[in-house]
Amino acid sequence: MMDDPSSIDSDNLDEAFMRQALVLADTAAAQDEVPVGALVVLDGEVIGRGFNSPILDNDASAHAEINALRDAGNKLSNYRLPECTLYVTLEPCTMCIGAMIHARIGRLVFGAKEPRAGAVESQLLLLDQDFFNHRIEWCGGVLANESSDKLKQFFKAKRK
Repeated sequence: MMDDPSSIDSDNLDEAFMRQALVLADTAAAQDEVPVGALVVLDGEVIGRGFNSPILDNDASAHAEINALRDAGNKLSNYRLPECTLYVTLEPCTMCIGAMIHARIGRLVFGAKEPRAGAVESQLLLLDQDFFNHRIEWCGGVLANESSDKLKQFFKAKRK
């Protein structure tokens, strides 16, 4: 938990939480998983953490966002998280956006764009659709270079 989240402007707060998500991305990379990390934050406190683990868990749904949502839901004993912000180092995919909508996440902050499968601004623009029963405020590009660099380094090492 941060000392006094109200004393930090929102851009710096977003960066501070994204840095924590980047540490979780390193945890994924250390386990030979694609380096993506995610946090769920409520009132300035991290209540959920996750990193990519589909290989480790033998679970195609074990994306960082889903793991963070599960952790937060367990901590609150409620799958609905309307007052929460989800921070993730990479633009979410369709599955993860669906989970966030069902969880009623209030806000999404992500780092790097995902040009092939990003479902927020790169491809499907799912959060701009009016047929969902829940709207999520979002902000992309927070520490995007750092997030992108982790992914590039990971895949470069994989190709060697």
